[in-house]
Amino acid sequence: MLDKTKIIPGLSPDSAVVHGYEGHDSRTGAVSFPIYQTSTYLNPGLGSNIEHSYTRCSNPTRSELENTIALLENGVAGFAFTTGLAAVLASFSLMKAGDHVVMSDDIYGGTYRLIEEIWKRYNVEFDYVDVGNPEAVEACMKSNTKMIFIETPTNPMMKVADIAAISKIAKAHGALLAVDNTFLTPYFQKPIDLGADIVIHSGTKYLAGHHDTMAGLLVVADEKLAERIGLILRTEGSGLAPFDSWLVLRGIKTLALRMKRHEENAIKVAAWLKTNKNVDKIYFVGDLENPSYKISKRQSSGFGGMISFTLKDVTKVEKVLCGCRMIMFAESLGGTETLITYPITQTHASIPKEIREKIGITDRLLRLSVGIEDADDIIADLASVLD
Repeated sequence: MLDKTKIIPGLSPDSAVVHGYEGHDSRTGAVSFPIYQTSTYLNPGLGSNIEHSYTRCSNPTRSELENTIALLENGVAGFAFTTGLAAVLASFSLMKAGDHVVMSDDIYGGTYRLIEEIWKRYNVEFDYVDVGNPEAVEACMKSNTKMIFIETPTNPMMKVADIAAISKIAKAHGALLAVDNTFLTPYFQKPIDLGADIVIHSGTKYLAGHHDTMAGLLVVADEKLAERIGLILRTEGSGLAPFDSWLVLRGIKTLALRMKRHEENAIKVAAWLKTNKNVDKIYFVGDLENPSYKISKRQSSGFGGMISFTLKDVTKVEKVLCGCRMIMFAESLGGTETLITYPITQTHASIPKEIREKIGITDRLLRLSVGIEDADDIIADLASVLD
């Protein structure tokens, strides 16, 4: 749980990401929070009450990361997991046999696989719905609905959910609202302030920001949820290792600078893609013509750096994916380098073709994670394969 006496009051978001929770090590005075690379801890005496006893349960480096993400998301407690999917798994572990979960229909392929291949065997029921339509969410609710799980913006179609509206639906039915905030991060969007109970991140992406580690983060809005998630993390043994915790902490220090640059570049790249003769359609929440633009402006302070787009001619896909000199054809997103991804064979290969095509994930769709390079260089690289 956050100890608010340790938090510097009144910091702007730009300063809060730099200083984090404690920001330095109160034990040694180290300005860079240390990596406590240990599995166990000395007991000073029989029956002594020590803060850390075994790293599977807690570790000072991981605790600093957990408290930092809770601070940034305005939650009461944070938890750091080995991967983003491990954090998703922990949220599903709040469910029991017979419970019902309403999900984004445009969901990350790994989350879909987790549901269809594992969780349905535990007699937990899942329904998929367009979370950009609150009326459709309401229509999907049942007497046994215990959670609404949304991505916003969604991956890869960039649909935006009205978090406050869906929170009202969840609360009216006694259900939890879990929001995957990976694409916008707490720098641009704070779901707990809008009524979410749980916020999830693939910390591998923007929070770590350098394509060099894997992590999952989860923040809760109340102490009862914190106790339950803490038990799940300790029992399932999915806590993040000290070194990876330190890498995410280091990444968060530059989050404000990077998110501003990602967004600035994405706006320029999206505008260029809209004018390219070989591009059929773009999906970017910062596009004035995006149907969810007004919702994004209302609930978020920025648009992020993710763009999806479809080509007019499928025969050009391979050239765009493999022909760039700087932009790399690789999975993942949110790092300093620009990456291009082919969802039907990479991030969403687990989703059946008929479902993919229904929501727009076709063989002409590409997803671009716009990096922090010079925007003109990104555009020139795209132009070399699109013009």
